[in-house]
Order: sequence, then C-alpha cells, then structure tokens
Amino acid sequence: MLAKGDVEDWLDRLYIDAAGATLHREDRKKAAEITGLLAEVARAAARLPSDLLIVDAATGKGYVGILAAKLVLVPMGRRVRVVALERDPERAAAAAAAAVRAGVSLEPRIADVGDRDAWPAEPSLVVAPHACGAAGDALLDAAVAARARAILAVPCCTGASAAADAVAEGLGLPRHTPVRRGFAETFVAAVRTLRLEAAGYETEVVSFVAPTVTPYHLVWRARRVGEPVRSREAAARLARLLSHG
Repeated sequence: MLAKGDVEDWLDRLYIDAAGATLHREDRKKAAEITGLLAEVARAAARLPSDLLIVDAATGKGYVGILAAKLVLVPMGRRVRVVALERDPERAAAAAAAAVRAGVSLEPRIADVGDRDAWPAEPSLVVAPHACGAAGDALLDAAVAARARAILAVPCCTGASAAADAVAEGLGLPRHTPVRRGFAETFVAAVRTLRLEAAGYETEVVSFVAPTVTPYHLVWRARRVGEPVRSREAAARLARLLSHG
C-alpha cells in the first residue's frame, strides 16, 4: 500500500524542491488527501483495461493525475496517458513540467472543465479533486457526456443552489443560515448522485480520507454499467426530489 511519506517525497521532488522551497503544513495535508485518492485510483483500475486514458479535471498543477500514473498505474504494468484540463495557463505549464520530471505522458489542455470540446472521448478514468461549486456539476456533466468508464470526483464547496433554495422553501425549512447551508450541501450531494445513476453509473459515496484532514472528504465513485432499470429508478427519484420546489 502506498504510504503518505512516499507521496510527500514525490511532491517534494516534483514541485517543491524544484522551486527551491520545502514542504509546508498545507503540502503535508495535501499529501494525505492525494494518498487517499491514489488508493481510490488503484481500486478503480482493477476494473479497467491495461491501456488507460486518464482525465485529470480541474487539474491545478497535476498532482493527482501525475502521481496516479507514476506511483500506482505504471507499477501495475499499465500504459497510461493523462489529459490534464486546467483553465489557468501557469498551472497547466507547471503540470506539464512536473510530468516531464516524473516521466509521465501528460497532455495539458487549457480549458474549463465544462468545455466538452476539450474532453477526449471515452476516457478510462476521470479524477477530479476539489472542483468548486458549479464547476463540480459541470465536470460531472462533461464526464458523462464523454462516456467516461469510471469517475472519481471530490467536490468541495457547494456554493449557491437555486434548486436547493426552492426545495427548502417548498418544504417550509427555516431560513437560518446554518440550517439552510447543511440542507443545501445534502441536497446537492443527493442530486449529483442521482444524476450519475440516472446516466447509467453505479455510484458510491464514501470517505477517502479522515474528515479531520479536510471537510471535503467524500469521493463519488462512479462506474458506467448502463443498467436500464437502475437508471430509470434513479431518474424517477431525481424527479421526485426536484418536484418539491
């Protein structure tokens, strides 16, 4: 099993030491999150073919995609190509440079995660750490449209949700901010889960790291199975959920 110390060493080698700095506390926290996600990648890869096309969506500097290839998939004997989607050119360039240092095949594409033209068709696996707010929904929509075989998504801050507000009003929930915020987070998580299942994905929502590491400790594991009965049931549940607004 991959240890957090191994991830820290590679973060230092690829990103920190290369910039003449040292690991900080936030880097060690990031290493814990990445270690948990890499375990999820290894689990997902067991059901994927030998030649893998990985989309690292909202990649930032490419931590997850590069380290997944270097530390998990290549040691498993897999051939891996990573497409990194990132809207910030400087971060995309940093990801490309780190991939060269790691010896990983990575193609940076400067684009928003919701830009479907930027996505390759039928990626083997989509990894998506910390897509914020509406970007999390756009990412899932794009991954489904690209017919990704598997998705590992870790949404972070939920942001405003008009649908959640409408349903909260319809149910007569109090307007106190902590109550509404908690409801909105649960509502958005439920909608994302049902949308994936309605699109033909067997979906689990589990903790990939301890909640003491990050409040955004849930990963959506989705695997395209195309089971029509399950899809219809999920679509019906989704319709009922949204109808309360």
